[in-house]
Amino acid sequence: MGSSRGAALAGAFLCLAACIAPVARADDPPSRLSVKVYRVLAHDPEAFTQGLLWFDGKLFESTGRRGRSELRQLDPASGRVERRVPISRMHFGEGLALAGDRLVMLTWHAERAYVFSVGDFSRLGFKSYRGEGWGLCHDGTRFVMSDGSSTLTLRETGSFAVAGSIAVTASGRPVAGLNELECAAGAVYANVFGQDFLVRIDPVTGQVTAWIDASGLLDADEAADADVLNGIAFDPEAERFYLTGKLWPRMFEVTFE
Repeated sequence: MGSSRGAALAGAFLCLAACIAPVARADDPPSRLSVKVYRVLAHDPEAFTQGLLWFDGKLFESTGRRGRSELRQLDPASGRVERRVPISRMHFGEGLALAGDRLVMLTWHAERAYVFSVGDFSRLGFKSYRGEGWGLCHDGTRFVMSDGSSTLTLRETGSFAVAGSIAVTASGRPVAGLNELECAAGAVYANVFGQDFLVRIDPVTGQVTAWIDASGLLDADEAADADVLNGIAFDPEAERFYLTGKLWPRMFEVTFE
């Protein structure tokens, strides 16, 4: 999601944590998890990170802002950009997912997703959709897409047609502002726009099963020049996550405990 929407949504999200904080219930209230950092990596502080994923030992990142949106391949050891390809200067890049050997990159308002080969970043066409594009992941069967609301849209892998939806709630209350997504270990992880926490979502029920406190990753000086937390990737072999944000100078290899 772009910063230009921040002002319009600021009022709604200022009280987000208070409005949707978990309350004690008999039906399994969300767990409270924290972030354990194993490694701190460099990250391009000019990257307006919109999507992040892990594949075959590399990190892949989509960045936003009109005229500066790109698909990138990163070295996870150093954070160095190894490959990059821009999209149209008219489009604002958003979330990123991998399905088979194809990378699919959303755009914010253009209602089209770019399709690239993961092998050489060659352009393979577009997928169309209605509405705004924010976050995207693929669970091995279908795409899961966010648009900044409390509803996730399910889409067919081949056609990108709508195949269903998931209403996301915590203790019975809608969780708005769902942004960057990562499908991992049978769950959907989501950044919540403007907040320093993540949510873990049961993709069958839509219930938030955990709140993950990711505050304090950047020091005060770094945070002053950075934008919001945004970017979740999962390495299934190491069972580690990578977290970063828009204009963040660092990326973090972590687990949730």
